Amino acid sequence: MERNEVGALLAYIGRLDPRLTRTDMGEARDQLDQWHDLLGNDVPLVTHHGWDARVTAREYILESPYPIMPVDIARKWRAYRRDRLQRHTDPLPSVSPDDQAAWTAELRGTRRAVATGVAAPTQHRELTGGEGDPELQERLRDVGSCIPPAVRAELAPYRPARAAREAAVAQGQPDVLGVRCEWCLAPLGSPCRRRRIGLDDRARGSAPLTHPHPSRVALAAAQQALQPAMA
Repeated sequence: MERNEVGALLAYIGRLDPRLTRTDMGEARDQLDQWHDLLGNDVPLVTHHGWDARVTAREYILESPYPIMPVDIARKWRAYRRDRLQRHTDPLPSVSPDDQAAWTAELRGTRRAVATGVAAPTQHRELTGGEGDPELQERLRDVGSCIPPAVRAELAPYRPARAAREAAVAQGQPDVLGVRCEWCLAPLGSPCRRRRIGLDDRARGSAPLTHPHPSRVALAAAQQALQPAMA
């Protein structure tokens, strides 16, 4: 924050809280020096991504009966910067990873830009995006699933509803979990549940069922019968 920006901030605060106004030239100069020493090197007046020292000062004046001090704004800025860095995920630098100095410099520059409010935080890791390895995608299409058959068989006792669904689909039967259950309101992909209704007509609990409700089986069979006709 430049010296003239600190002066503008003090003038704004003085209009909201006259207790901070200094009429004596010497006192006003000392006050400006004090605020500039604490805010000038670290705290900006405003950034492009949500920080405004005037808004922070106004909120403090509305909430606290005590006169605002420069350290109050500095603490808010540090909390703002810490929150941005916690929400930031380092994007992949554009330089070669073999150039360690350039790689580190770009990472530091990106973090500094996020911390100072110049750039917005990058909240999604780049490893989750993109098309992926073509060879891996081809192998996954050949196998049909990322879970090997042996592992799937071992997991079957711990997820009986999914195991029954996979076995039925493999035998050409309707995909029961591919439709919504109109009886227990189970969504797509979720097993049916046994609902317990109390005396006040409110649901008291539910337990997942291994076998779906008959109405859901009938609905899945009807949709499967309609698919060839629609095709």
